[in-house]
Amino acid sequence: MGRKVLVLNQDYSALAVCSIPKAFLLVYLKKADLVAESETEQLRTVSQSFPMPSVIRLHRYVYMPFKGVILSRQNIFRRDHGECQYCGSKEDLTLDHVQPKSRGGRTSWDNLITACKRCNSKKGDLTPEEAGMILRSKPYKPSFVMFLRDFGGAMEASWIPFLGKKEKRAWAD
Repeated sequence: MGRKVLVLNQDYSALAVCSIPKAFLLVYLKKADLVAESETEQLRTVSQSFPMPSVIRLHRYVYMPFKGVILSRQNIFRRDHGECQYCGSKEDLTLDHVQPKSRGGRTSWDNLITACKRCNSKKGDLTPEEAGMILRSKPYKPSFVMFLRDFGGAMEASWIPFLGKKEKRAWAD
């Protein structure tokens, strides 16, 4: 049961992703409604069958003052699809400041990228332009919904009305 369930707030806005057992428990305890269920699978006990949740909606509104994506090493790797933004390698990954910290570069979504150790060493204390290296994609801060949709793992078809379709992110300077 490695699949996940989309949790909606009372107003149908995306709130989180949780495990199937947690979602089932919320529905069973009448703390949430089942909005969408798996068409192919069910949860079974010795004597009963229950629909396997895919999307649930909480009965009470949960106030979320900050609904952003936390800046962390793992989240940068997820955003960059686990590959070096200079050469595309998936081995020996680390973080790189596009604008070096020694030159006033900040630790932010817009300045951090995934880089392999080889490219990070080659770039050193230079900007990508000075080092003659080209970024595969410009760093950006993903929105909460974009992060759930694009980087939260496999997305169920029943999530699309609440998160929107997955699109390739294009960028231009």
